[in-house]
Amino acid sequence: MEVVVNAATSVDGKLSTRERRQVRISGEADFDRVDRLRAAADAVLVGVGTVLADDPHLGVKSEDRRVERLRNGRPANPARVVADSRARTPTDATVLDDDAATYLLVSEAAPDDRLDTLRDAGADVTAIRAGEERVDLPVALAALDDAGVDRLLAEGGGELVFSLFEAGLVDELSVFVGSLVVGGRDAPTLADGEGFVEAFPALDLVDVDRVDDGVVLRYRVDGRP
Repeated sequence: MEVVVNAATSVDGKLSTRERRQVRISGEADFDRVDRLRAAADAVLVGVGTVLADDPHLGVKSEDRRVERLRNGRPANPARVVADSRARTPTDATVLDDDAATYLLVSEAAPDDRLDTLRDAGADVTAIRAGEERVDLPVALAALDDAGVDRLLAEGGGELVFSLFEAGLVDELSVFVGSLVVGGRDAPTLADGEGFVEAFPALDLVDVDRVDDGVVLRYRVDGRP
């Protein structure tokens, strides 16, 4: 499985304000770039915090790209994947609609009755249990790989991105850096979590492209093919 992390940050690396309020960091050209990434993916992964804060759809916006996927024998939209250790995804979350299949990555701590409720709320919802208290990402992603997910696009938030790097699962990182400063020691960053103090993930910068009023930096993770 190829795992691609994509994000948009301020110049100081923030994803949103300290109030977890979204800020418009990029523009239409970058939105289209993200849509291309989604169209090329088999599934799009976010953490439950992103679902709770933003209620994203995670689908392909361009009708032409959806049609092209169908012509290639693929679903119109990639599957949605939510890392949700305790099954906190709301029953009315957009990721549970019938526009695409949805996978919930949960731990053993997720209540069975809650999972039953979420399955009933979605047209095509599959729960993958991995880990005791928190989702064991290597095990969960291996299960997704077995289910036919060859290319996974991870869109955050910061806790999930850090966990993917910590587990050595990231193959590529793509970051739009916008021309603004958000600030705030408590504002979420590209990679939150506990942070590294040694054995930092090494990145190989392979492309720089000016988009909108910012730049897109694309890296391969050093040592990954």
